[in-house]
Amino acid sequence: MPVAHVKAGSAAAQRRATRVGPARRIAEELRAQNERFAAAVENMSHGLCMFDADERMIICNRNYIDLFRLDAKVMRPGIRFFDILQHSVDIGIASQSAEQLYAIRKPYIDGAKPSTYEETLADGRIIVISHRPLASGGWVSIYEDVTVQRRAEEELKEQHRRFDAALANMSQGLLMYDADGKMIVRNQRFLELYNATAADFPFGMTHRDALKRLLELGIYTKIDADSEVTKTEACLRAGKMHSTYRHLSDGRTFLVVRQPMSGGGWVVTFDDVTERRRAEERMAHLAHHDTLTNLPNRSMFRERLDQALVETKGAPLAIFSLDLDRFKAVNDTFGHPAGDWLLKCVAGRLRRCLRSERDMVARFGGDEFAIIQFDIKTEADAEKLAKRIVEVIGKPYRDRGREMHVGVSLGIALYPGDGQDADTLLTNADMALYRGKSEGRNVHRFFEPGMDAMVRARRALEIDLEAALPRREFELDFQPILNIASGEIVGAEALLRWRSPSRGLVAPEDFITVAEETGLIVQLGDWALRKACSVAAGWPRDVRMAVNVSAAQIKSGGFARSVISALASSGLPASRLELEITETVMMDESETVLRTLSQLRGLGVRIALDDFGTGYSSLGYLRRFPVDKIKIDRSFIHDLDRRDMAAIVRTVIGLGAELGITVTAEGVETEAQLDMLRRAGCGEAQGYLIGVPAKASGMSRLLRSQALLRQSG
Repeated sequence: MPVAHVKAGSAAAQRRATRVGPARRIAEELRAQNERFAAAVENMSHGLCMFDADERMIICNRNYIDLFRLDAKVMRPGIRFFDILQHSVDIGIASQSAEQLYAIRKPYIDGAKPSTYEETLADGRIIVISHRPLASGGWVSIYEDVTVQRRAEEELKEQHRRFDAALANMSQGLLMYDADGKMIVRNQRFLELYNATAADFPFGMTHRDALKRLLELGIYTKIDADSEVTKTEACLRAGKMHSTYRHLSDGRTFLVVRQPMSGGGWVVTFDDVTERRRAEERMAHLAHHDTLTNLPNRSMFRERLDQALVETKGAPLAIFSLDLDRFKAVNDTFGHPAGDWLLKCVAGRLRRCLRSERDMVARFGGDEFAIIQFDIKTEADAEKLAKRIVEVIGKPYRDRGREMHVGVSLGIALYPGDGQDADTLLTNADMALYRGKSEGRNVHRFFEPGMDAMVRARRALEIDLEAALPRREFELDFQPILNIASGEIVGAEALLRWRSPSRGLVAPEDFITVAEETGLIVQLGDWALRKACSVAAGWPRDVRMAVNVSAAQIKSGGFARSVISALASSGLPASRLELEITETVMMDESETVLRTLSQLRGLGVRIALDDFGTGYSSLGYLRRFPVDKIKIDRSFIHDLDRRDMAAIVRTVIGLGAELGITVTAEGVETEAQLDMLRRAGCGEAQGYLIGVPAKASGMSRLLRSQALLRQSG
């Protein structure tokens, strides 16, 4: 709508103006001025409306009409202000009645003072109205739609509110520095973690000043502030995150992470990881040490030996393989607790026999130990240590009025003469040990090249093992798995047995390793898998079957097809099959292994990590591959009455709960162990207390009995 023009006067006056030169010029100038004024008003970015002293509209621009959705035909010069308000009500744009709107405006009109106020329209838009009185009476109003701006302001306020709430409820401490290195954000959790006050860390403080303040407060004891600042600046320049562990003077450990921000500056988070670090250290210690004697275990011994063979550069050393004599008699006579006490005593005596801190003694398991002796000059040095060990270990052990006697036999291999690598040295030391035990007890023997009887025996075992599968000499036993909360059997683990016509019942530890090393485990494992699935298909629908799987099986390339085939032929749903794998499998991060396990999990097959806690990187495995179950090794459950061991078990159970992973405790043999596991929230239990391994028929009877009890109950 064009801006209404100011009236130019009557026709007679115009005729007179044409006769008068100056009057005509004035009229022309007035017309031009009106046009310029109209153009200026129409091109304003805001709405404009002008009223005279009688509250009648003089002019308005298009933006005003569009802003209020007014009818241009109605908005003619001379229309009363109240009528405009009524018009806005009639078309539904006003959020109040004309009387209410007029009552709001009237004080501004009568006050004849500049003022600014807001009006919210019916459609939610917010209009800012600037009221300015005119000297001749009347007023002019400027109208601006600030809806987007107000919403942005509200959104910014809400973001600030959420940001403040997040900062206040973070479990981590947080500091934020701007591009100039000045502290601009600090949450309350930071002050709580460091037992500090806001005055200790004011806004505007630099990173260097904050570090120095932590030193002044005695919170940090050993830290180079300048070096830390340099590291931080280097990471920021590279756009990289930087994290470090901070050890506080009170014994706590914080994880401090610095993350650069895209607009400059950086964010620092502080997380109290004291308990987590202690648990990790305990787990790492257990991964490298025997839980009973606290000696290094086989894994740590092997790492140390491999390292020594690299570092010694040909310098002689001796490897001892030790085995206690008459230890079984002690266990049978006095019981397992006495046997465990004796093993601890033996470990202590072996430590004291070593000549230097470099020498190392480890427990491999049971009553088997091993020693690395460094800095030997001749065979006589190793023989001297062997004789001292035989003498010291052979002395009586007295406990609670009881006297126990054991001996020790040793096999010795010398580097470099008896082998250039760890496997050869350990094998040759074992061969020397077995030769010594076959000749008597409390003896030591050095390896000799002619000690190949073990090799011949191993080859004979391989031949018999290879022929055992086609001769159907293998069978499966099944050990039940208990849901601790419900008290019901929810599954069973299939256990492979070899009943040889010539050898009798061969212990799994005597043939499984041979089968894995020769590759026979692939065929043997495939048979066990098919047999187990077939048996489980006849069990109730809610009972699962657990089958052990070796690394060789998974790496064979056809394992996934074997599992799918076993499920298809038996009709067993994939969700009822659990594959138990050990770290040996998880350590292999090859594409084949990860792809196979992921494929099977995708089908619904459950993956369980067996013997959890006995290896070096179990926690790392859980991060790299999400398993469905972890099985706590029986060695932890056996020593559950020990305070430290109970703490570790509770930690593993808590870890499983946090990750949503079922936790099964193996080797449960007493009600006390089961009760402790129940209180700790452990999901499942397995062991002699729950049930001994039984044939398929025995397991079926157990499940039928459970079903009958469930129906009757």
